[in-house]
Amino acid sequence: MIEEIKDGYVKVEREHGITTIEFFHPQSNSLPGKILDALAKDIHSEGLNKETKVIVLRSAGEKTFCAGASFDELAAITTEEQGLHFFSGFAHVINAMRKVPQFIVARIHGKCIGGGVGLAAAADYAIAVEGSDIKLSELAVGIGPFVVGPTVERKLGLSAFSQLTIDATMWRSADWARRKGLFAELHTDVAGMDDSITRLTTTLSHSSKDAVHEIKKMLWKGTEHWDALLKERAAISGRLILSEHSKQFITSFKEKQKK
Repeated sequence: MIEEIKDGYVKVEREHGITTIEFFHPQSNSLPGKILDALAKDIHSEGLNKETKVIVLRSAGEKTFCAGASFDELAAITTEEQGLHFFSGFAHVINAMRKVPQFIVARIHGKCIGGGVGLAAAADYAIAVEGSDIKLSELAVGIGPFVVGPTVERKLGLSAFSQLTIDATMWRSADWARRKGLFAELHTDVAGMDDSITRLTTTLSHSSKDAVHEIKKMLWKGTEHWDALLKERAAISGRLILSEHSKQFITSFKEKQKK
């Protein structure tokens, strides 16, 4: 099943209990609202699918795993209500990922920026390849990693999350991300990464569904309030994105992209 979205898509494939959800956008796999909505819907649906034993989350292409929020859509936000709606898209994806009873394995084949770091952190197990550097660039844009913050802090700890948040223009290496716990594995090449994903997901597809569900509940204990928390955080980003600082940054960024 593939859901075509202007200039992008979200695709779901199922085989032997392993469901792969792949997203794509030509702007470095950025996330416009429709892709966020499709991801949240498909992840939720697979959580209800009795045939799905494990979920693989991946993006297409060979360079960037995910560039985070779509700057075209950020530029189009003119009210706090619109801002809340857009950033709530990230909240819905993260909450869907934490609630499904299956483990989610993320395939990180390239750089992660902003919301892309959030997706990697919300996965139960992320397997990456060298070169998958990370950056939380939100402060540079004039906002902050409010919506993805809880899941990034949960995975990396407050110190590492603070470093990423405050030094918003600095890339951290994939090895740094592995040492801080964002990536469970880091491989030297894509073939090695994919072999490991195949090994793990095949094993998980034969594991006890009830045991996996109970383990997942245990691992995500203490996040039961995130439905409300992430919506509150989305409102903060939705307000801040209207600032003159943010508007100037987005305009400048889009002009650089045209050159």
